[in-house]
Amino acid sequence: MTTTTTDYRGWVGRTLIDRNGDKIGRIDDLYLDDDTGQPEWLAVSTGLFGTRLSFVPIRGAESRGEDMVSQWTKEQVKDAPNAEADGQLSEEEEERLFRHYGLDYGQRRSGKTADVEDRSTSRDDAMTRSEEELRVSKESRETGRVRLRKYVDTEHVSEQVPVTREEVHVEREPITDANRDKALDGPDIREAEHEVILHEERVDADTQAVPKERVRLDKDVVTDEETVEADLRKERVEVEGSDERVRGRR
Repeated sequence: MTTTTTDYRGWVGRTLIDRNGDKIGRIDDLYLDDDTGQPEWLAVSTGLFGTRLSFVPIRGAESRGEDMVSQWTKEQVKDAPNAEADGQLSEEEEERLFRHYGLDYGQRRSGKTADVEDRSTSRDDAMTRSEEELRVSKESRETGRVRLRKYVDTEHVSEQVPVTREEVHVEREPITDANRDKALDGPDIREAEHEVILHEERVDADTQAVPKERVRLDKDVVTDEETVEADLRKERVEVEGSDERVRGRR
């Protein structure tokens, strides 16, 4: 089935995505080939707030649900040469665009469809009023990295440890009735010796690794607010005429 110009006009206002599913922008206009009268270019609002108008070849584009799918990638459209959106593409502008998209170029010029821009020549007795809406998109990007790393620090510590030792002192006791038998036991006079072994405590220090705690990194999501500002245009429709019976003026 051949797609007619009337079918193409229903594309205006729809979102154009590339073959990878990435959003390119909003279709604002169709540009026709001056020789054949067939649509040749899509004029697409791109950029963060749709402030840039990019031209995308219409060939190969197809409908997918509410969106239109282009065979060209978002990056190709982003890098396309600039062209003035003045209703007519010059031969120089169109030649640069054809060369950028790898298409063959002949001596031709393209202009807007009459139904999109010049509604006064259309047979439709209704006028469409449009407004720009602010579309805000978000993307996640890396802002920094946090890592855990262990270091070994050496700390000098001092601790008082009580130790014991044995000392000898001499005790003398007089001979009494209670100890007389032991005192007289044995020879009267002789040489003798008695030995006492002394002991003391000595401190021996050593170290051992003892687990104290577990440390890990966790992420918290903090929500802030940022203000996005843009100037939005909207069309205003006025009724011209002197007939007092005209109602619903806007």
